Amino acid sequence: MNATAYTQEILDELKRTLSLMNDGDTENLADTILHANKIFVAGGGRSGFMAKAFVMRMMHIGLEAYVVGETVTPNLEAEDLFIVGTGSGETGSLVAMTEKAKSIGATIAAVTTNPSSTIGKLADHTIEIPAQSKAHSASGISIQPMGSLFEQALLLFYDGLILCVMEKSDSHSDIMYGRHANLE
Repeated sequence: MNATAYTQEILDELKRTLSLMNDGDTENLADTILHANKIFVAGGGRSGFMAKAFVMRMMHIGLEAYVVGETVTPNLEAEDLFIVGTGSGETGSLVAMTEKAKSIGATIAAVTTNPSSTIGKLADHTIEIPAQSKAHSASGISIQPMGSLFEQALLLFYDGLILCVMEKSDSHSDIMYGRHANLE
């Protein structure tokens, strides 16, 4: 198979995966984002890259959002939202962060392939992306290696969630251009 054919199969996998997600869960998370004081997002590895893209878009629409682990990230408080993107829901560092956020009293949202995981069980909101995680790469769900399908679906989910938040808050893309970096 050539790269174009592989790309088409990847797109088909993404369409299948995203069509199985629960719209009600997404709407609830959009409302939770809009009512949070601050929003913190975490993920390990490639899921962490998706978290950074998501936080950037939240900043662009005027939300106070941060990537966990950056030097400019402030403290988490009880009125805040902690969103963690994790395929397995068992990554040790993310479990520790989630437990800490829970002990502080923050609202927890898990975006995962495994709602019954440690992080899924700690979460107030659980969004399931029905894709293989790297821990289940032999499942036959995807032709892609490791957690690629989850990570790609995570980015698309986050982009769709931004559109939901924008619609609910009457934000327009014009505000995004005014908040885009200009020291490039």
